[in-house]
Amino acid sequence: MSVIFGSSLEEWGFIPTFLHDDDPRPAKEQFADRYVSGWNKFEGFTFNRARGTLKYPGDPEMHPVGVMIFHDEFIVLFPSAWVLILQVDHTCGKSRMD
Repeated sequence: MSVIFGSSLEEWGFIPTFLHDDDPRPAKEQFADRYVSGWNKFEGFTFNRARGTLKYPGDPEMHPVGVMIFHDEFIVLFPSAWVLILQVDHTCGKSRMD
């Protein structure tokens, strides 16, 4: 089971159910297979690692609702169902999963 910080399981909705611990693939691939809309990388956001915030030009900065550790990835949930996957090498992908 994934470890979740800073939020209740209810805030995550169905997102954790798309991830299977016995599947060695990264979260992005599992979301792509199991989430009805797949994983659709969304460009334009800036992730500030030092502050842990996500920002889209012209919008206010968003603070995380919660963080999930899955295998060696950090999955960060933001308001409005924005999800960020942070890799060990510090690369990240963002998608909306509502």
